Amino acid sequence: MPQGLPMTIDPIPSAVRQRIAAKLDRIERDSGVRILLAVESGSRAWGFASPDSDYDVRFLYVRPLDRYLTLTRERDVIELPIEDDLDINGWDIAKALALLGKANPVLFEWLSSPIRYRADEESVRLVQAFAGRVTHRTAAIYHYRSLAAGNLRRHIDGQDRVRLKKYFYGVRPACALAWLRTRPEDPLPMALGALMDGLVLTPEIRKAIGGLLAHKRQLSEMGEGPRIGVLDAFIASEIAAAVIPDPTPNEKAALAAEADRLFRRLVRGPLEDASRPQEPAGSAAHPVF
Repeated sequence: MPQGLPMTIDPIPSAVRQRIAAKLDRIERDSGVRILLAVESGSRAWGFASPDSDYDVRFLYVRPLDRYLTLTRERDVIELPIEDDLDINGWDIAKALALLGKANPVLFEWLSSPIRYRADEESVRLVQAFAGRVTHRTAAIYHYRSLAAGNLRRHIDGQDRVRLKKYFYGVRPACALAWLRTRPEDPLPMALGALMDGLVLTPEIRKAIGGLLAHKRQLSEMGEGPRIGVLDAFIASEIAAAVIPDPTPNEKAALAAEADRLFRRLVRGPLEDASRPQEPAGSAAHPVF
């Protein structure tokens, strides 16, 4: 490595990566699917994991074409029982594209996760390109405002002492709201640290969040403590400042058509797609009975 360049440390131990890879291989074999993307989606990807935090693995998968051409509808999720510290489940690409077209914020997080376990790079690039054409700011503001307000209401308001780790579930959505408000044209990072790096925050807020992060990374259970007034005020202010934008022009029809084309391309796969004859422009398929 050239002198002066920092080393990149994988936050996932190699032994855990091997366990996860084996689980993903078994899912592909037992369920007869192909995994397009597998990522970390929980506190480890958000940047505030405890030493004993679970590994929240989420994946997108595609089935063989013939299994979509059936009158018997299969489940569009695969869920494994939680085993030790592994929490693994995934969505069929058909479900994922339909929800992505509706600007589902969870999928945007999966696509931007800083921790990947598996990726079909070409397929992921195509899905990310589609996601980039979805107007998602309205849905994202609604989602993060609801998360921040719900956490503040359930775990902080009206209490003298609170479970300290609950602050993260208000602070990260509040930072996301601040990003969407001040940097509406920039991609929204998933990790709390990346969010903070791109925001103008007071030294008091940074110090309070930094103290919580250091505490959580050392302890499996943070326990209770007095309320942190500077963070209470920050979360509340971002909830109050979150304004849902006016609706954008109707793009549903165009997005649905694009999602269908992308779905067909991903299901066919690169080899079948390349060998498929191209239909002349303006031609229409005729049903065969």
